[in-house]
Amino acid sequence: MSGNKTILTCAVTGGAPFNPRHPSMPITPKQIADACIEAASAGASIVHIHVRDPETGQGNRDRAHFREVVDRVRQTGTDIVLNLTCGMGAYFLPDPEREGHMLPGSDVVGVDERVAHVEELLPEIATLDIVTNNQVEGPTEYIYFSPTHTLRAMAKRFQAAGVKPELEVFGAGDILFGNTLVEEGLIDGPPMMQMVLGVQWAAPHGVDTILYQRGLMTPGTHWGAFGIGREQMPMLAQTLLLGGNIRVGLEDNLYMSRGVWATNGQLVERAYSIVNAIGGYSVATPAETREILKLRQPG
Repeated sequence: MSGNKTILTCAVTGGAPFNPRHPSMPITPKQIADACIEAASAGASIVHIHVRDPETGQGNRDRAHFREVVDRVRQTGTDIVLNLTCGMGAYFLPDPEREGHMLPGSDVVGVDERVAHVEELLPEIATLDIVTNNQVEGPTEYIYFSPTHTLRAMAKRFQAAGVKPELEVFGAGDILFGNTLVEEGLIDGPPMMQMVLGVQWAAPHGVDTILYQRGLMTPGTHWGAFGIGREQMPMLAQTLLLGGNIRVGLEDNLYMSRGVWATNGQLVERAYSIVNAIGGYSVATPAETREILKLRQPG
């Protein structure tokens, strides 16, 4: 947060499996682009973008899908800060019968493939997920695999492209490595860190978690935090009160209330209502966000 301005990100679709009964989860590039425009119209500062296979709905990293989403948003003239994920390509399904071997369905690729869409499309922000850990999606257990040499190489490529990395951190050690990237001169301008809370086997939801992790960050870091599922709005309110930037969206939570499906626009509007109800804060416009984070100007 800068002064009383909080940056509001809307993560419009994510790449993880979701409840297929949701009536309007963005899946095709057109639907994802429309969701970005919807979030911008509702007042989001940033949209965080994954893409999905239009046929299966599963998350993927097809560069053509990213290109279509970004082109569609830009062609409308919508003023919104674009944040493209670089989180795909680190999905390691370990073979329990042969330690160190990957099962079919794994997707672990090198730096070139993980950043190709960013270098082509030049969003203002792209995510750098600073984590290697055990994760769970439904019945599937896997390892999210991002070695430190990969993260350093990706940071250098972002830097050369003039794209701000959003350092997504899942625990205390991730923050310490993010600080190291700053110390090594691999992050230009003020660092941007996003705490992911509530992922199984990672940092839990809670004010204590936010306070502890915030205290580990390099001074001057622009930080935010978000909760998943039913904790999305409670963690938004707590993060706001503690001086952080905030995030909502269907990547993290599908519901307005128990049994009531949400849209991205509705979640952004609810975030606005919380900010207004607390008082003393306001949501940064995209232009203000670019100034706060010292982003490259679009166009």
